[in-house]
This record gives sequence, structure tokens and C-alpha cells, in this order.
Amino acid sequence: MGELLFGPGGIARSAELQTSEGGVLRCAELGLGCMEIEFVYGANMSAEQAAKTRAAAEANGIRLSVHAPYYINLNSKEEAKEAASVQRILASARKGAAAGADRVIFHAAFYTKDDPEQVYIKVRDHLAEIRETLVKEKLGHIELRPELTGKPSQFGSVEELIRLSHEVEGVLPCIDFSHYYARCAGCHNDKDDFCRLLETIGDELGGDALQQLHIHLSGIEYTAKGERRHLEAEKSEFNYKGVLQALKEFDAGGRVICESPNIEDDAVLFRDTYADLFRKKKKSGKGK
Repeated sequence: MGELLFGPGGIARSAELQTSEGGVLRCAELGLGCMEIEFVYGANMSAEQAAKTRAAAEANGIRLSVHAPYYINLNSKEEAKEAASVQRILASARKGAAAGADRVIFHAAFYTKDDPEQVYIKVRDHLAEIRETLVKEKLGHIELRPELTGKPSQFGSVEELIRLSHEVEGVLPCIDFSHYYARCAGCHNDKDDFCRLLETIGDELGGDALQQLHIHLSGIEYTAKGERRHLEAEKSEFNYKGVLQALKEFDAGGRVICESPNIEDDAVLFRDTYADLFRKKKKSGKGK
């Protein structure tokens, strides 16, 4: 059976120390198992803070990932912006590694009316370039996790992420179930939908991929164009319980990162809801 760890995307609002180190310590206090460091406005962590974060994570058994800046587009019309996007991913990986993280998450690109196949080729080649650089810098253990995105105008469909995972070593998807729901304007929202997605990942990428999932989860609001904004889990029509039921059914393992506005509260909610599914299963088994 896989082990799922739950944690916040960012520093918990209730952390006494509003640093990544403080966020790690608050995760430990809440009994959470992972945290995503948010470099969304730039990978600006100092070497001293990275060392403190790493020490706190190792002492408390908290697994770390980082989210690279929002300003990434590996399909920019401007070569300078495309090159800068590559460097932002590399900077996030380097800073993350110093802090003890082993995964870097990012939104890879926008189609900008270009042919999707040509966009795919550009993204694939850039990720291969990034991977080559990381290996040369002895950072080959850092996984590149392009995210399943919340709008059809964004590169990052399930099919594209699976294809990248086949074609570039060190790449695996970040499965944002909330985005999966919003990307199609709410058409995927029951347990069977989520089970089919997990089945596809297992069939295409193997059972190991289902044991090392990286998941984003939150409430979400959408329009006909896809994702609009993240919401608290209980204030959204998104069926997060169906996601957790599907994960239990597949005995999935990995990390579930909460991106709701109330990051630690919903992370605890997701963890406890998931644990309750096992308690119910155990009670049901005793009655047979």
C-alpha cells in the first residue's frame, strides 16, 4: 500500500516564524508530512535560510518540493523570455536542492495560438536541456514536474505530461486534480473520472509512478475558459473527496500539496478525510 503525505503549498499562515524553516516546523507541529516551497515570484532564498530549512526538514521528516516562478513560458515569442524561463527553472532547482527539496514544479508554457505539436517539441527540448544541466551540476536527483494546468490555453494536458515523461529522463507529472476539473469546465468531477486518470498514469508510466505521485489539491472556481481562482475546499463544487477515494482505491503513494487559500487547514482536512476512509474500510471488513 502506498503512503500519501499531505502538506501545504507555502508557509502555513499559523507558523510563528514566517520563513520556509518556520513553515517546516509548523508542518511538523500539525502532523503533516510534506511542504512545497513557493518560489512563485522568484527563487530568492538565501544560502543561510536554505541550510536552516534543510536542517529543519531532515530533523522532522518533512519532504520538500519547490514551485518555480509563475513567469515561465517555454514557448515565448521572445527568445530572451524563453531563455529566462529556462534559467528560472534551473534557479528553482538549485535553491530547492540546497534547501533539501527533490522536486521542482512549474507551469511549462502557453500555446499562444501556435501549433500544439510545435509547442510540445519546444517544451520537450528545453526540459532535456535543463535536465542535462542539472546532471552536469550533480543535481540529477531533482525531478522536473510540469503541472497539469487549469486552462485549455496552457500547455499541460494529461497526454502532454505523460508523453514528456516518456521522452525526457527525470520528468514526471504534477497532477493537479483541481486543474483537471477546471480545465474542462467541470466535466471531470466524480470518483470514476479520477480513477480513470490514475489508471491511465499507471498504464502509461508504470506502477512506480502511482507510488511517487505529486498532487495539487484545492477548492477551485472555473469559467468556460478554465481555472479562475483557488477556493477553500468546502466552498467549492469540486469533489475533493472523490479524489481521495480514488487515491485510496489505487493505494497510491506520494505527496498531496494543498493550494487552497487556507493552506494548512485544508491540508489537515485532506489528511484526516483520507485517514477516515481507511477507518471506514477497516470497520466494514470487521463486519463481514
